[in-house]
Amino acid sequence: MNQKDILPADQVLPPKLYVIPLFGKPLFPGIFTPILLGSDTDVQIVEKSVSGDSFIGLLLTKREEADQPTADDIFRIGTVAKIVKKINLPDGGINIFISTLKRFQVKKVISREFPIVAAVEYLEDDNFTSLEVKALTRSLLSEMKQISENNPLFSEEMRLNMVNIDHPGKIADFVTSILNIDRYEQQKVLETLDVKKRMEHVLVFIKKELELLKIQKKIQTQINEKISKSQREYFLKEELKAIKSELGMDVDAKSNEYRRLKNKIDEIGFEGDAKEAIDNELEKFGLMDSNSSEFVVTRNYLDTIVSLPWKTPPLPELDLAESKKILEADHYGLEDVKERILEYLAVRKLKKDTKGSIICLVGPPGVGKTSVGKSIAKALGKKFFRFSVGGMRDEAEIKGHRRTYVGAMPGKIIQGLRYVKAKDPVFMIDEIDKLGVSYQGDPSSALLEVLDPEQNVAFRDHYLDLPFDISNIFFITTANTLDTIPRPLIDRMEVIRLSGYINEEKLAIAKIYLIPKSLEKHGLTKKQVKYTLGVLLAIAEKYAREAGVRNFEKALDKIHRKLAKKAVLAEGSFPAEIKESDLEGYLGQPTFREEETLEITRPGMITGLAWTELGGATLTIEAIANPGKEGFKLTGQMGEVMQESANIAYSFVRHIAGDRFKVPKEFFEANQIHLHIPAGATPKDGPSAGITMATALISLLTGKVVKKPIAMTGELSLVGNVLPIGGLKEKVIAAKRHKIKTIIIPEQNRKDLEEIPANVKAGIAFHPVKAMNEVIDIVFGNKAKP
Repeated sequence: MNQKDILPADQVLPPKLYVIPLFGKPLFPGIFTPILLGSDTDVQIVEKSVSGDSFIGLLLTKREEADQPTADDIFRIGTVAKIVKKINLPDGGINIFISTLKRFQVKKVISREFPIVAAVEYLEDDNFTSLEVKALTRSLLSEMKQISENNPLFSEEMRLNMVNIDHPGKIADFVTSILNIDRYEQQKVLETLDVKKRMEHVLVFIKKELELLKIQKKIQTQINEKISKSQREYFLKEELKAIKSELGMDVDAKSNEYRRLKNKIDEIGFEGDAKEAIDNELEKFGLMDSNSSEFVVTRNYLDTIVSLPWKTPPLPELDLAESKKILEADHYGLEDVKERILEYLAVRKLKKDTKGSIICLVGPPGVGKTSVGKSIAKALGKKFFRFSVGGMRDEAEIKGHRRTYVGAMPGKIIQGLRYVKAKDPVFMIDEIDKLGVSYQGDPSSALLEVLDPEQNVAFRDHYLDLPFDISNIFFITTANTLDTIPRPLIDRMEVIRLSGYINEEKLAIAKIYLIPKSLEKHGLTKKQVKYTLGVLLAIAEKYAREAGVRNFEKALDKIHRKLAKKAVLAEGSFPAEIKESDLEGYLGQPTFREEETLEITRPGMITGLAWTELGGATLTIEAIANPGKEGFKLTGQMGEVMQESANIAYSFVRHIAGDRFKVPKEFFEANQIHLHIPAGATPKDGPSAGITMATALISLLTGKVVKKPIAMTGELSLVGNVLPIGGLKEKVIAAKRHKIKTIIIPEQNRKDLEEIPANVKAGIAFHPVKAMNEVIDIVFGNKAKP
């Protein structure tokens, strides 16, 4: 064959091809590129091809992660390539340089598995001479020029190749091969023989790439602007520092903070160990890096120190008359508290110092313990701070956390002083009887130092770790009972008992305080609502019989809410006069009824007096005899002390029954005596119902009903002596509320009657007794001696 008979390679292509699967992306015709092959199967195919005509078929796998693909795992249209050069690699793989020539389509698979051999048909481009294709070619080249200018990954060689390609179809193929397009989309382009459609398809990809480049450029611009801004700010800050340094001003925020703290510390003028410790902390703060975690801790510590009131307060101008006027205006009654405050003021005026005091207000809920604290502060002309310790179980709440802990802070005492910014405020510690104990410590023990005048002159908070004088604070604690307060803590306080109110006092409190307060709260005026004393008394007796006035206030609020609704809806006329007959409409059915006032109807019943955390209370003791086996049964959830008291009463009555009441001993042997105290769900305890239970048993034995309204309280000994009890004032107030006219008390409690206001004792006959025989004589009128 001579030279004029030589044909191009793409015109002498074989009808059968060895197929190499491509796992990445398809290869397009008209490209010269290396391919790295590592698998044994691919190496063998190349060897066979090179030993023959050096042509191979490149087909894309349908799945990118296909392992050992067969003919079913590859697409049917691919590219034929000629192996130009083969280089063997040390690891057994080969690197081949190929020149891709033309598209082909698999007509028939001759060998479906390794090595895959297929009979192929070569494909020609179609529709590439029209004017539309020429226009698309220009558009494509123009768009690609923009991309290449903005994308540094496009080399100059790529740009030249793209311009020098003379066939529209090959331009589309080249552009598709260099764009970052999904492998399946590239395969679609490879399978598109219509050049016009192919170019339209590629133009869509180019548009997406341009949009992506715009977004990328925008992001890059923003980043560059931020970097430029940061650099500019840095240089300006450095210049500002230099200017401030020249002018002798603080260079940065840390220096400013250091100067502020130092000025305040110098102004306070610390001395001794405190000065040394604070100066050390300040020096350490000045050397710290402001980005250090310890920097914030030290700054907060120094900030706490300088914000505390270290200087001794000046002596106030005390006016006892004005203070008394304030106390009288804010609270009705509470004479003991008012007297104690006036005594304190008198001592301070004579002694000319600002030392505080420590008192404990004990009483049932709703009698005004918490609100009286604000009045005391107002009367003393001092700042007021209140915090509750109910349920508190961590002593760090009182004495603070040590600074070694993350998030450490001072205790409530130091926090309160920092808040009020005064060294001699009134501190109210609420619910001191409800302190808890846990593994974290005992808060009541921490309060021992706080409430001890000998120790609190140099109180050390764990966070502060400096001695601080809190002896100028006027401490007021509140509790419902002293039973749960540790004895050492009680010894440090002056206990003032606030008993409950009788009905007359409730009416006065309602008229002076509760009604105006409730009317204002509900947007009403005194002219719109009128109450009579009879209505207020009915509220007290039927809806609010507790020791305090909290339920009384709730009842008034309920009435005023309903009246406010009527006023808005224009229902009813104003001014509205509340009548006793209207109460059920406003407040519902009465909580207490007249017939529930402990009516004694049969033998074995008697009224006793008890003390609870809610104040005084009356209780009815009942006894019956059941024929059968001998025994003594107790019910009504009695505590151990009360059960012992009941057994003493039973033994005493059984001992005297034969001589005094002529009851045969066979009565006890043939009957089981059952003694019960109603309200079985309420726990009861204490010895003060001893004479009451004995009286109930005597009433049962004699068959006599106690006719007159009488109540009693007193502990009974085994030989019949009546021993003293506690809480007499509260018990008398409860009896007064229930209209009891006669009360039997132990002789040793006679002195306690002097502490009970005259208006409470009015209308009640008191009978102090030394022995149970006197009780029997008073109740049953039997003067016979045992």
